Formats: sequence, C-alpha cells, structure tokens
Amino acid sequence: MPYCLNKGEEDMAIDRFILKKLQSCTYQPMRQNLIRLFLIRIEKAWHEEEAQKPAW
Repeated sequence: MPYCLNKGEEDMAIDRFILKKLQSCTYQPMRQNLIRLFLIRIEKAWHEEEAQKPAW
C-alpha cells in the first residue's frame, strides 16, 4: 500500500520542491515562474489561515 501524505505534509513537500528548484535553477524565466508559484502558494495559505480564525 503506498504511503499517503496528509494535506499539510503534501503542501510542505511541494513548497520544499519549489525552493529546491529555485536554488538550482539558472534559467531566469523559469526562476520567475517558480517565484510566482511560490508567492501564490503563500497567499493561498495566508487566506486559508485567515478563514480559520474565529470572527470576534
């Protein structure tokens, strides 16, 4: 049976993958796309966190 990651672990694995690619990538258009993707993921995580906060 294959090992399955939960949502948080999967997100962290994707983020680590993007960061690893950013460290090794020298092709500037690819680096820009990776940075855009990472920023989108950060913004999405921030919105999800804000949505979970209780409304006072």
